[in-house]
Amino acid sequence: MPFSVSWQTLLEELEELDGATLVTPLSHDRFRITDVQDHRVIVHFEDGDEKRPLQRDQFESLYRRITDTPNGFELDRLPPDADPYPAVWSLHPRFEIDEDAGVIVEQDGPTSTQLLEGEPASESDNRTEPDLAVYADALLLVDALERHDVDVLEELETDVLVNLYTLLSDVQRNANGVRQDVADVLLARLHHDRLVNGPFGSVQRTTRRNRTLKDEETVLAALEDAGIDRERVMGVDRGKVDDALEVTDLAESDVYDIEESAYVRKAEVDEERKDSRLQGLKEQLAAVDSDEGEALRQEIEDLEARIDELTEFKSGQAFQSRGGGNS
Repeated sequence: MPFSVSWQTLLEELEELDGATLVTPLSHDRFRITDVQDHRVIVHFEDGDEKRPLQRDQFESLYRRITDTPNGFELDRLPPDADPYPAVWSLHPRFEIDEDAGVIVEQDGPTSTQLLEGEPASESDNRTEPDLAVYADALLLVDALERHDVDVLEELETDVLVNLYTLLSDVQRNANGVRQDVADVLLARLHHDRLVNGPFGSVQRTTRRNRTLKDEETVLAALEDAGIDRERVMGVDRGKVDDALEVTDLAESDVYDIEESAYVRKAEVDEERKDSRLQGLKEQLAAVDSDEGEALRQEIEDLEARIDELTEFKSGQAFQSRGGGNS
């Protein structure tokens, strides 16, 4: 099918959109299509308030790459800042993005799109409490940090320090569990060490090599075949040394350099006390009247806006599009 026909079909699909939101396949940035023209499509990114024109010739270039590749065009081969182009192409009835495989491909049958079906709830009443241990522990920790002056830890009572240490330990452990779950999902979406940005930071797929020696005979035989005497690689076995200490009069210090250091270890957790305090916090939050609740929501929104302002990343292209009158 000629590009001009596919382009016209795509424009018709875009014309029917009414304020819908799309998401880019690699960076998962959200954007809206604000204007559709014969030679370009204007999009508006929600993060950073960036407006950008997507040019027809760039759509054509991506179209050629997709249709010339039977198994789909690999998304990690996209040029910088080209992430929205495949997202828009996915609105065409014959093009589909496979994020697991990291490709955009032409299909003969029905396809899916990068179009988000609905908007996230913006009102605090619609927020749901996540069923995660780290959420409960984090709420308790925030409460403890608000009630005590942690700028001068030396002035806090011992029981307060014990509570803080316990909560920090629980948050760290449970957060690491959720962190690993998130990492497992992200790993399937990141390709070839490509840096992917989010509002608060960036992640990148990396490779770690772990080495484990094969069994002793296999290793020694391979080295001997290579002309290496086995005596050259035979060393002291720590396990055998410990066994020898058990049946001799040698002291541990005779064969080990020993250095001791003290540390704090969490011995136990009063889960019943934590649950009781947590329930009290939830009841306090639920009891906030409408005026105070609205003020709290406004305060949270202002804080979130301030965080976005401090952490957002704008490319040079974003500033050029603002100053160059591309819209």
